[in-house]
Amino acid sequence: MEARRIAQWMEDFWRGHIVSALCDYIRIPNQSPGFDPAWQENRLLDQAVQLVADWAQRQGVSGVRVEVVQLPGRSPVLVFEAPGDVDRTALLYGHLDKQPPFEGWEEGLGPYSPVIRDDRLYGRGGADDGYSAFAIVAALACLAEHRLPRPRCVALIETSEESGSGDLPAYLDLLRERIGSPNLVVALDSGCGDYERLWVTVSLRGLVNGLLSVEVLREGIHSGAGSGVVPSSFRIARHVLARIEDAATGQMLVPELWAPIPPEREREARAMADVVGEQFLAGIPFLPGVQPVSSNLVELLLNRTWRPQMEITGAAGIPLPQSAGNVLRPMTQLKLSVRLPPSVNATAAASALKQALECEPPYGARVSFQCSEAATGWSAPPSEPWLEECLRRASENYFGAPPCFMGEGGTIPFMAMLGQMFPRAQFVVTGVLGPNSNAHGPNEFLHLPTAWRISTVLVDVLSALAMEVAER
Repeated sequence: MEARRIAQWMEDFWRGHIVSALCDYIRIPNQSPGFDPAWQENRLLDQAVQLVADWAQRQGVSGVRVEVVQLPGRSPVLVFEAPGDVDRTALLYGHLDKQPPFEGWEEGLGPYSPVIRDDRLYGRGGADDGYSAFAIVAALACLAEHRLPRPRCVALIETSEESGSGDLPAYLDLLRERIGSPNLVVALDSGCGDYERLWVTVSLRGLVNGLLSVEVLREGIHSGAGSGVVPSSFRIARHVLARIEDAATGQMLVPELWAPIPPEREREARAMADVVGEQFLAGIPFLPGVQPVSSNLVELLLNRTWRPQMEITGAAGIPLPQSAGNVLRPMTQLKLSVRLPPSVNATAAASALKQALECEPPYGARVSFQCSEAATGWSAPPSEPWLEECLRRASENYFGAPPCFMGEGGTIPFMAMLGQMFPRAQFVVTGVLGPNSNAHGPNEFLHLPTAWRISTVLVDVLSALAMEVAER
């Protein structure tokens, strides 16, 4: 009865207090600093943070303090603080910066034009990760409204996550005394395998981003005069890329990028495969006839979570086909995105990649690899019994099914930082990025029922942390 009452309260709160404000947030084109060099001048990040701060103030949640904090030259953060009934602290995390708009949105949809269809709120940033700040305030409001026991809560909502959380360490240092030593860390920036149960992320991959440059000429020359004489910069790029990746299989060839897969993570991948089945592949927009790299779903899940993979996400020095003449180009640049197993040190991996790509350059060409981001992944510590039981009960109460535990293919640099800072804390990492939600791409959407159910799960988790102390 109590669970049904709280679930209905949360749905009503979302419909009546959050959805319209979240739509206003989606309308702001506040790209992350790494994608918007003019962010300090246009103040779009400040606008998004202030919108959420003003909304949070208007909710009038008893005891909750709302503050915008900004260090000189750094993107702003939003901080919520709420007093607790017991000597326990929860640190809650989300972010408000967005990826670029991207092309290919369906007719009637757009990155900054919120549209609701069938309980899906379309628009850039609603699911990744604007909903999180609203969900946290909703949970604090629910705890206060129903007079449930609560720990002391500190929420940190940053605006540089999509650029690698480069500004976050400075704020962690600045706010260290206010954060204290949290007993629980909750992050709401992850994914879910479906919308039918609670999904808890137990690992996140690391990431190395960098620019591979190959230069052979001061300027382009006629291909009739140069081909067969001047080595192609594109061919040299292919040559050095073959040192780090098997082109036939996609297997990464640099030993420093690999790590053993823990047995418990293999068991979780098998359990996830049993739950999602073919739905996992159904959520990927393959062209007709295109096959995944393996027919074994467990292997695909382990590829996505515990094996290194590379993608070329951008290029320069290559004109569009309609503008390409018969010219031997002077240079080729490729942006490399290398995902790493959670336990691999990203700095060491970046160094190994640089050595492999730059050593003995073919034909004496100028070959360089400049790392732009190196983020180490994260693997969750074992959950204590009170937390395991709380997650099981909450998933069954609010989703109608037991929870599932999954490795995530993405990277949240914040988690590795917090894992190192607070090695004794318990962690709950979850999110709303389920099938077809398409974060970073066109037609990104937030599945609203999942958002308010996760908000309600958060109420139970925070209350359980407080009651865990009382029961000792």
